[in-house]
Amino acid sequence: MTKTQQTFFSSVWLVFLMLLMGALLRFYDLTDPPLDYHPSRQLRGAIIARSIYYQILPDADPNQRELAISIARSTGRFEAPILETLAAYTYRLLGSEQIWVGRAYSILFWLIGSFFLYLLARRLFPPASALFSMGYMLLLPFAVQGSRVFQPDPGMTMWIVIAAYALIRWQETPTWQWGFFSAIAAAMAVLTKPVAGYMVGIAALLIVLARYSLKRAILNPQIWGMALVMVAIPFAYYFSNRQGNILTYFSNWTASLTYLLKEPAFYVRWLSFLSDLVGFSSIVLGLLGIWLASPRLRPLLLGWWIGYFLYGLTLPYQMYTHSYYSIQLVPVLALSLAPAAEILIERLRSIQGFWRLSLAFWILLLVVYPAWVSITTARAEDNRAAPQYWAKIGALLPAEGRIIALTQSYGYPLMYYGWRKVTLWQTSGEQDLAALRGREKDFETAFTNRLEGMDYFLVTALNQFEAQKDLKNALYEKYPLIAEGNGYLIFDLRHPLQ
Repeated sequence: MTKTQQTFFSSVWLVFLMLLMGALLRFYDLTDPPLDYHPSRQLRGAIIARSIYYQILPDADPNQRELAISIARSTGRFEAPILETLAAYTYRLLGSEQIWVGRAYSILFWLIGSFFLYLLARRLFPPASALFSMGYMLLLPFAVQGSRVFQPDPGMTMWIVIAAYALIRWQETPTWQWGFFSAIAAAMAVLTKPVAGYMVGIAALLIVLARYSLKRAILNPQIWGMALVMVAIPFAYYFSNRQGNILTYFSNWTASLTYLLKEPAFYVRWLSFLSDLVGFSSIVLGLLGIWLASPRLRPLLLGWWIGYFLYGLTLPYQMYTHSYYSIQLVPVLALSLAPAAEILIERLRSIQGFWRLSLAFWILLLVVYPAWVSITTARAEDNRAAPQYWAKIGALLPAEGRIIALTQSYGYPLMYYGWRKVTLWQTSGEQDLAALRGREKDFETAFTNRLEGMDYFLVTALNQFEAQKDLKNALYEKYPLIAEGNGYLIFDLRHPLQ
């Protein structure tokens, strides 16, 4: 066997082992309820999947089907329910609703994306650097936690990476096949989650301009065909009777918060938040990687980084409060760090004797430590008792009457496990967000307006209840407490105290 063949087979085995380790880290504790990481976002996906499942289940109870659909409608839909539909049809194959299915699909998407990142890096770097990039995407603790979720983000990230791989292949050989493959992958990324358009769109534009002059690009029918495919697929979905959702989302999360962009504190919070997720040194070295990268890679990296930054400016509040809004930064960093890794690896090749042996220890530590952190994080919470708790709360609530609740995670645990639809009283964090948007109301006005037409007030977020003194005093002074137990209070709004 030649040296080239030995290198190839060694790389294949290492890729397989790294993918296997990545899978094991993510499938660990798979069936624990998805309440450990942004539970409101994960349960929203589960609620939508359940509504689809009951719609395709021929022998479902009509009342239960209608309730599942009604609860799902109350969550709002801003993305195509791709993951939810896959989960629902898998429920049908399994014969029952199994919420871990959504997690399993997200894990599969992330593993596929990691493999395509390796294929992409392998075309630009030696095998060791390509393995480093894939290892970063698979083993980073933030990536492990953020890729085993019932959310569209891992699927979006997979399509972003596949689109980048296809674009690099098109850059090498600009055929119609690679052009349309890249356009379809980019369109699927945007269809999965519209914010992917920033990264795939700008990266595609810079790669095209790196290969052709502006005039040649404008006159090239292949590029127009790629652009048409990239835009047409998500456009057909998001602008077919769904404009209201998009406009509402833009109004709530962009237009009303743009003033944050003028405040230096916003950028400090964003950078600090990212430093906690991926490490400040990774961000600095990743940005340095744009300058260290080869001319073939630089347009892609520059497009990804510019796209991520513009995306962050569009959704300023989420960028320092919601970690999963930065999950697509993981492959960006993984590939951006590869040029620095290549330089370091070349330098380390000259090390001999004891120092080479000690180097093996540090490589092992780089693999074992993040894996240990990921396992420890997964073991830190056990939420298996939560479904029974929320089912009990749902059963305790009166069958008739409208309910307003101060509860956790936008009421989704109660909606999903307790099968009860509720109107929400704002938490302190939501009140702070309303103040940021300039929509703050005095307590008496909010209390009167929110309770109008309601029959019961449920409290399960007791810490929030204690913190909101005005609400606590008003409820105890004006309404009878009809039920109290471990972690919940129920007030009767139909019979005010005299």
